[in-house]
Amino acid sequence: MKKGSLLLAAIVLIGLLFTVGCESDAQTGGLLGAGVGALAGQAIGRSTESTLIGTAVGGGAGYIIGAERDRKKTQAQTQVALQEANTFYVNVINSNGSVRPVRIVKQGNVYVGEKGEQYFKLPTEVELKTMYAF
Repeated sequence: MKKGSLLLAAIVLIGLLFTVGCESDAQTGGLLGAGVGALAGQAIGRSTESTLIGTAVGGGAGYIIGAERDRKKTQAQTQVALQEANTFYVNVINSNGSVRPVRIVKQGNVYVGEKGEQYFKLPTEVELKTMYAF
């Protein structure tokens, strides 16, 4: 077995072992990219130098792609957290004693009810009763 093939096998094996412990898509992408780059470099150049160049290029590209995925995930999580922080529930007691939670969302300086009605402050149960109680 050639020296380049041994190096390639070692790089791929290490990459596969360490992707399990990756904490982010950037890390996983970097390791997987390095493995694919090593394979491509060896297949194209058939030398240790091309394997190492492929590893570096693949690792860098994989890291960039993974980092972008991480950024999008963080952005989505932030959006969900903001929505949850601006969502309120006001319990309306129905004539039979049951409770109906009414979802109110704050949008800027206005609170918007489930039916699109708007309030300038968080509405009380009394204010919501005529529209939501049965």
